[in-house]
Amino acid sequence: MIGLLQRVTQAKVEVSDTVIGEVSKGLLVLLGVERGDTEKQADRLLERLLGYRVFEDDSGRMNLSVKDIQGGMLIVPQFTLPADTQKGTRPSFTPAASPEEGERLYDYFVHQAKALHDDIATGQFGADMQVSLVNDGPVTFWLHV
Repeated sequence: MIGLLQRVTQAKVEVSDTVIGEVSKGLLVLLGVERGDTEKQADRLLERLLGYRVFEDDSGRMNLSVKDIQGGMLIVPQFTLPADTQKGTRPSFTPAASPEEGERLYDYFVHQAKALHDDIATGQFGADMQVSLVNDGPVTFWLHV
């Protein structure tokens, strides 16, 4: 399971010109589900995301997590993250989970996130989404479990 996290001052996702999820200061997380991923991996990735220290403390060091700052987390399903890009000029999506399994684990991840953190917003699995953000820093990390 892959989580591409970006520290943001604001982020939103729209479907058909309607905002379906948005956060102010916090994280935008693009979530990719790979074949063979399990709830255990989803739980571990969520634990890491909620505790990952990417926000500055009073000394200007990245020492605070999204939970520490009580920030928002916008979780957007991203089918293309697990793509194999090793050869050629067209990605292979063989490493990605099936749409049914991807949606099941995405829904599980979101449900768990909402149980552990107050400010959770989401994208829509399978939709044509427009995602906009102001990346703060920029700060971007790729977490793979």
